[in-house]
This record gives sequence, structure tokens and C-alpha cells, in this order.
Amino acid sequence: MFSLVTGGCGFIGAHVAAHCLSLGHKVVILDDLSGGFEDNLPNGTIFIRGSVTDTKLVDALFREYCFRYVYHLAAYAAEGLSHFIRRFNYQNNVIGSMVLINAAVNAGTVERFVFTSSIAVYGPNQVPMTEDLTPHPEDPYGIAKYAVELDLHAAWRMFGLPFTIFRPHNVYGEKQNLWDRYRNVIGIFMNQLLQDQPMTIFGDGQQTRAFSYIDDVAPIIAHSVNVEEAQNETFNIGADQPYTVLELAKEVARSLGKEPKIVHLPARQEVVHAYASHDKVKKIFKTGTPVSLSEGLRRMADWAKTKSPRPSPAFESIEVLKNLPPSWAKDLNTR
Repeated sequence: MFSLVTGGCGFIGAHVAAHCLSLGHKVVILDDLSGGFEDNLPNGTIFIRGSVTDTKLVDALFREYCFRYVYHLAAYAAEGLSHFIRRFNYQNNVIGSMVLINAAVNAGTVERFVFTSSIAVYGPNQVPMTEDLTPHPEDPYGIAKYAVELDLHAAWRMFGLPFTIFRPHNVYGEKQNLWDRYRNVIGIFMNQLLQDQPMTIFGDGQQTRAFSYIDDVAPIIAHSVNVEEAQNETFNIGADQPYTVLELAKEVARSLGKEPKIVHLPARQEVVHAYASHDKVKKIFKTGTPVSLSEGLRRMADWAKTKSPRPSPAFESIEVLKNLPPSWAKDLNTR
């Protein structure tokens, strides 16, 4: 029983892959290493370096391994940056997904296509966000995720491809890329603190988010293929308790035993309040008590202290310069 995990060198994908192994799956990981690291790979997985946009490679993998389950976690998940890399965003996050869906349909062996979407699909909706709301994504990343969700529904109606969609949000934990300057606010804060730099916050820091520890997310995603009630359903998944970004910064500093030194940058265009209800996933999966933010940050901080800094290259292919945040513009190669 082979399962394909795309993006399995990223930290969520690596944790999902590890849980799939514990369920008895033989796991093939496809990742281009654009956002993850090979040393995140769980022991016992088969690693293929490549992109989900490579049709020939993807088709060849489906022919060779006859995948029973597909866990599609590969994406360039930088919401704020997605406004300025629109072509790149849609090529990677939409076209790459279509390559996988086509291959899954043509293979005829896939019993469940599990897709990690995002609560970015909701846009500036009411909070807490519930699955019955009509999505109104505000950025190209959210638009891309919602497009894939719609396509999965279409693939089910036309071809009978079963799916499960998860909408996680602000997931953090061990193996996260601490050195990505555009995404994962907790990783950015920890990286800044470990280098004795001030933490940077866009705007006044009163934006609210709920921050989801990886162990409350990855096991459910992995196990979902065994839950009949989860077939062709969409679930919010993550933490319930929202915090302001300013409160988060202070908690992250506390986890590393540092004084919080904060620099406020000009506000950027983003949804101000974004957190979700998880009543549906709790009912179907009967989830346990979630890990608190302070405990999750402590675990991640203990891990982060053991890591040496890694290069964090600026994104080279900015497509739109208008309204680019100054803190990004000064570092980015805008050739």
C-alpha cells in the first residue's frame, strides 16, 4: 500500500509522512526542496526530488507505485507575498495540483486524495470561520487554494475521485523552516530572537490568529483516509484560541528566555482577524485536548535552540513591484 506525500520535506508534510508510516503505509515523498529540507525526511520513506508541476515525473511515479492514497501538501504558502508573485503562485499551487489530480484520476488506484487547503480561502469573513461560509479569498494564495478545492469537487462528480480537504492555519512546531523570511511568523520570530535581532511586526500587531501545534494537526490528516465520514468533506483544523500577533511575539520571546524587542513595520494588506471553528473536525475525528500555545512554543523553542542558521535567500522572481512592503523591497532581487 503506497501513499504519495507531496511537500514531505516541509515540516507539516514530514510529520504527516511519519504518521502515515506508523499506520503501515509505504510512503513516497515528492519534494523540490524549495521550502523544506532533506533532513526532515522520516526514516523509511522513499524520496524523489522533483516538482508537482513536472507532468512526466508525476505520471511516472503513479505508474510505478500505483498509489492508494495521495496527501497533497506541496505549495508555496506565502500569503502576503502571493500578491507580488501571482504567476508563480498559480503555477505552483494550482497547475501543480491539477497535474496530481489528473494523474490520480488516470491511475484508477487512488482511494482518497487528501488536500491541505488553508483558512486563507475565507478571506475577511466572520469569525470564527466555519465550513458552511462561502469563501471570499483576499489574496492570490487563498484564491489558488479555493480553486483546487473546487476542482476536487468537480473531479469527484466527473470521475469519482474521493477526496478530503483540510483547512489548517498558522501551524508551527519542530522541523519548521525558521529561516524563511516571508512566511511562518513563529519561525520568523524565533530566528530573529536567536540572532539577537528585534522581532518585526507589520502594523500595530492587533491582528488576531490562532496558532496550531503540529501534533494537533498532522495525525488527523494522516488518519483521515481511514475515516469513511471524512470522504468528500472539508474540515477546518487547528487551534481554537486566537491571540494578537503582539501577544504572540511576547509568548515566543518568553519561550526562548529573551526580552521581547519589537519593531513595527508599515501595515500591509491582509485579513485582520482570522481564526476558525473546529466543531466539525472534533465531531468526526473525536480529537483530544490540544497542546497549549505556551507548551507548543516551549517544545519548538527547545528544538530551535539546537539548529544552526541556514541561508534564507530572497525571492528572485518578483513580478509586481507596486505596493511591495519596503522591508521586502530592500532585500529582494527585482531583476
